[in-house]
Amino acid sequence: MNILTVFGKLFSRTKVKKQLYFIYYSAILIPILIIGFFLILYTRRLLLDHYQNQVEADNTRIKSIMFDVTTSVYNISDEIFNDKNLQTLLATRYNSKEEADRSCINYTRVKNYINKNTFISSIELYTTNPTIHKYASIIPATEDTAKNDWYQQALQHADISWKSLYSIDTWNHVSQELCLIRRIPVISAKEYAVLIIRISNNYLKNRIQNNTLFNTVSVNQDPVFYSTQRNLSGQNLTIPIDYGKTQYLYSGQLTYENKKSIANISTLLPYSSKDRIYMTTLDFDALPDINNIILICTSTLLFASALPVLLIIYFTNKFSSRIVTLRGEMHKVCSGNYHIIDDFKGEDEISEVYSDLKVMIQSIQQMDARMYEAKIQEEILKNQQQKMEFKMLASQINPHFLYNTLETIRMKALTEGNPEVANVIKLLGKSMHYVLENTGTSSTTLKKELDYISIYLTIQKLRFNDRVNYTLKVEENIDPEDYQILPLLLQPIVENAILHGLEGTEARGQIVIEVKTKGDELLLIDISDNGLGMTREELDNLTSSIRVRNKKSASGIGLYNINQRIKLFYGEAYGMEIKSNPLEGTLVSLTLPLHNLMEE
Repeated sequence: MNILTVFGKLFSRTKVKKQLYFIYYSAILIPILIIGFFLILYTRRLLLDHYQNQVEADNTRIKSIMFDVTTSVYNISDEIFNDKNLQTLLATRYNSKEEADRSCINYTRVKNYINKNTFISSIELYTTNPTIHKYASIIPATEDTAKNDWYQQALQHADISWKSLYSIDTWNHVSQELCLIRRIPVISAKEYAVLIIRISNNYLKNRIQNNTLFNTVSVNQDPVFYSTQRNLSGQNLTIPIDYGKTQYLYSGQLTYENKKSIANISTLLPYSSKDRIYMTTLDFDALPDINNIILICTSTLLFASALPVLLIIYFTNKFSSRIVTLRGEMHKVCSGNYHIIDDFKGEDEISEVYSDLKVMIQSIQQMDARMYEAKIQEEILKNQQQKMEFKMLASQINPHFLYNTLETIRMKALTEGNPEVANVIKLLGKSMHYVLENTGTSSTTLKKELDYISIYLTIQKLRFNDRVNYTLKVEENIDPEDYQILPLLLQPIVENAILHGLEGTEARGQIVIEVKTKGDELLLIDISDNGLGMTREELDNLTSSIRVRNKKSASGIGLYNINQRIKLFYGEAYGMEIKSNPLEGTLVSLTLPLHNLMEE
């Protein structure tokens, strides 16, 4: 209280002009500048975090794409590696060029891989068989070929390697491509062939380049094989990377070619390889955009602070000059000098005080009213400053976010050397991808549905071990690719067989799915288990519940829905039938039309 009293006395001894300046600066201007400064700093940090998260998300997307592509290429190379027909082709010594060409023509596996997989640019198979001449993808290894480092390395090591090699197309355009290089032993001839599978840069461009970010992808310390800037393809990466680390990761600001950017660099370890693929993502626009936003915010804050200052200075000076005039005239009156000026500018309270010196109290009240108006003006200025709040930006979750996240976890599991967990995540991801893909659709191929059921049963097998085993039988004259079926039709039946049919089974539980035809009109799908089965009464209750839904009971809802879907989509002539005997298991039969029913 003593401090407040002293402060009040000191404040009352200063002139009105200084009092107004002090009130404005201490109560309004300084707090606004301090709050505005911290808001700007906080906004800058939010923007930096947003752009950093955006760059990291794009880098993760590219990493997932490269993982999928390299894994697919590895699987193809594995199939070629184990191809007995290729072994025969490479080991045979031919009597003529025509005989060798005929054998190459009959070997169509490589050509089929190229035609069916858009991510493959070309497949080259270098052989030391002297009787084979160059034909399509099969190329004799010449002395020039043997001089290449990649060829020598492939002959000396059995490991799979990834290289960035140049390529010349039919228009003599030189480009850089990511290549899988693998040695293929020709056992009977006691020699080696070298396989090169090249990944198409056009495919990578179509998959990766969907925004304005700068991206490069390179392998080991080889030249860049993909970049959003074409002139960087084939050049060594000048971005500093610690190649000594197994998993190099950098996230933050980085200067590249005298340009500051927000960067994210990550490493991908391809499956079954010691090589490392580096993904670099840079955002050159982020920092300029952030600086522009901060500049606008700062300018707005300074302008919003400067304008009231000018108004306060103007009105305070004008007000102060009138008080000085009034005080001088009142001093004249006190001194007995009644010859005061007649023209006193203004028609406000001060003018009334000047007109009637006897009403001193009224003039003080008028001064208080004037001060109150100044307070209102201060509150208005505060409200104007509150309009400077900023909204945080949030990234939308695309429908496949969860699937991409599972792929990232799977990649992490592979990196940590846990292939079993990675396999489970891969199966779960495929299962979820199928469900997402078929949500809202009315048909899918029989093959996709059977593949999904196989994945689902594999996951259940992992959960329950020997309690759940399964067999999938498809009649030889049926090509599942040629037939359409309602999506997600079989899974509830299989799930019901596991939960109820095999309930109480500790080992050697068996689920059999058999697909066959009846005549030229019907497709039959039987799903059976070797569980405890059902009594006649239980079977009758279940059969009744799939025909007429019992609203008071939750059992049989899934089978009821499947039966209704079939009848609504195909007609009353089709549907579901259940057979069961105690201790003999249960059989669920689906009757569907045998024709290619395409979705309208």
